[in-house]
Amino acid sequence: MSATNNGVPGGMSVELDMPVTAEEHASCPVTDVLRRVGDKWSVLVVVVLGRGPKRFSQLHRGIEDISQRMLTRTLRGLQRDGLVDRTVYPTVPATVEYALTDLGRTLLGPLSVLTAWAVDHRPDIEEARVRHDAAGNPGADHGVSRA
Repeated sequence: MSATNNGVPGGMSVELDMPVTAEEHASCPVTDVLRRVGDKWSVLVVVVLGRGPKRFSQLHRGIEDISQRMLTRTLRGLQRDGLVDRTVYPTVPATVEYALTDLGRTLLGPLSVLTAWAVDHRPDIEEARVRHDAAGNPGADHGVSRA
């Protein structure tokens, strides 16, 4: 179930224990986690909650283009996975606040590393896209935003 990447700078080799077959893919913990945190809305909610607890309306205003329905679904999924807590305060009207759990806070480190990688390599990716498209290759988007 290993894949070796010999294209790492400096001649280093990185071996990742990742699924290769459909059977391995179905039981892979990485695949399971990416189903939850691999979408842009979950990542954005975790990042915003990493700055501190927020009410629903604060989250909705703080995350551009997310619908109320999608924010609700995302929060429920993150709660189900133990990454976000929902606290209802006995006020009139009721105040509901969302916050990262201890487990959710452990996700901030890997997201920080991924963010740094994306910032560092975005020009390389954009250049590769231009070369690929200029060579007449189909520009299959695969749902990836080019914004």
